[in-house]
Amino acid sequence: MRDLPSGLSRKRGGGPVKKIRLSIDGRDITVPERTTVLEAAAALDIAIPTLCHRDGIEPFTSCMVCVVLETRTGKLIPACTAPTAEGMRIETDTPAVRKARRDSLDFLLSEHVGECEAPCTRACPTGMNIPRMIREIRSGRFDLAVKTVKRHIALPAVLGRICPAPCEKACRRREHDQPVSICLLKRLSADQDLQAESPFRPEGDPPGGKTVAVVGAGPAGLAAAYFLSLLGHLCTIFDKNSRAGGTLRTAVPKDILPESVLDADIGGIIGHGVTFMPGRELGRNLDLEGLCKSVDAVLLTPGTVSPSLFDGSDLEMSLKGIKITRPGYTTSRPGVFAAGGVVAESKMAVRAVGQGREAALSIHRFLEGHNPDDNQDVFHSLFGRLQPEEIKEYLQEAEADGRVEPAGEREGGFTREEAVREAGRCFGCDCRKLTDCRLRRFAAEYGTDQKRYRAGERRPIEKIQQHADVVYEPGKCIKCGLCVRITKNSAETLGLTFVGRGFDVRVEAPFGEPLDRALVKAAAECVEACPTAALSWKDRKEKTP
Repeated sequence: MRDLPSGLSRKRGGGPVKKIRLSIDGRDITVPERTTVLEAAAALDIAIPTLCHRDGIEPFTSCMVCVVLETRTGKLIPACTAPTAEGMRIETDTPAVRKARRDSLDFLLSEHVGECEAPCTRACPTGMNIPRMIREIRSGRFDLAVKTVKRHIALPAVLGRICPAPCEKACRRREHDQPVSICLLKRLSADQDLQAESPFRPEGDPPGGKTVAVVGAGPAGLAAAYFLSLLGHLCTIFDKNSRAGGTLRTAVPKDILPESVLDADIGGIIGHGVTFMPGRELGRNLDLEGLCKSVDAVLLTPGTVSPSLFDGSDLEMSLKGIKITRPGYTTSRPGVFAAGGVVAESKMAVRAVGQGREAALSIHRFLEGHNPDDNQDVFHSLFGRLQPEEIKEYLQEAEADGRVEPAGEREGGFTREEAVREAGRCFGCDCRKLTDCRLRRFAAEYGTDQKRYRAGERRPIEKIQQHADVVYEPGKCIKCGLCVRITKNSAETLGLTFVGRGFDVRVEAPFGEPLDRALVKAAAECVEACPTAALSWKDRKEKTP
């Protein structure tokens, strides 16, 4: 039986307190009287999700995400405020508990007006963090921009010239005038890096001894090899041609994609833990059976080939090519994966690069002993199209000027000065708490449905900029009350409070005062505590990748 840490075993006055014995998830523990179920679970290292709770702040019980089952009574109780009782038997992860938490999250999300990732990022086949790259260019930090690019893109200078820019078709700035020139911005950051004395290469994991053979040195195979090497795997690319590049070298006009640029991007992959074996062709002088016996995993990316090439290979074929299971790029043969044109023909190199990265992550899971198809679900909060009157909210943080056109025409690309000006047009649609939003994390964990309780029109988007350092977006607020309690504890002269009743309740400064008068001392703690980025830093304070 485990006891609660001694620091919590006495009354505030210093005298002894009564001890309570209970069980949580079948594990016994003894705690002081008036200990909450949440505190007792934490002492057992049992995680219970919370949105409205913060240590040191009086509980409020608003989100109801922390409910647990008390098996003796059959009742669901909020762990953050429910006191422990003698003989209590708590279960924290039953079907009934998960359903109740999902119901609470669905309700909170029904009123949540915010998007997790920007539309441009969702449209990008590589999933690159485009808004972050643009912010770094806007501040003149091209060295940081290329780091952001290379986290998801293996051939950035190449794609900066030939990508059809699906991200720009999704850009919200397009709803106002013209989309941000994302592709040209990416191109300049990549070109600046290629011109550097030591082009940036992300720091990879230490070698783990696992080996992977990639068949095909086109965009999918090159991207896969790049990320596999970063993940610590020894990777060899086999290709029938004497030079890597595939259709990038044969199907793209040289005036659009100069060989020097292609060679430089490929050179950033080959030689850094990746070996290139030219003149090796499946069915001629390269045998799939032999590869499978000599390495730990095989990735097939030879482009569009005749299905007869894989006769007798135990690979299941579809009408388009090798049949795979998404999201893992697994074939019917264990340890063999496939991506790119050998699965289904595509003329978008950026899609092939994205598939190469995804396949590499799947192979990595396989090599680590996990199910390659177990790709963790990611939740995306969405609110739909902007209304015309909402554009002004985004223009508060973006330049009003129209699209910047390169002085040397688009073929010549941006100068640094032009890129900074164009980057200033970005609306910054992504969430300011993208990676540590608890609402998003729990929404993915519990499989929520944002539309389940949504009725009527959504709330309008607001970006209240009344504070020098903090922006407040009421549509993202879930009324957890943390900021209200924090400002009270911090003895703010005004602080924040709940205004209105019922569904119209919102958090504001009292008496219609501006935000800067409400958050004089407690701004930092409120921003840190906010579970949804309703309160967030204007400058985002992003960590260097």
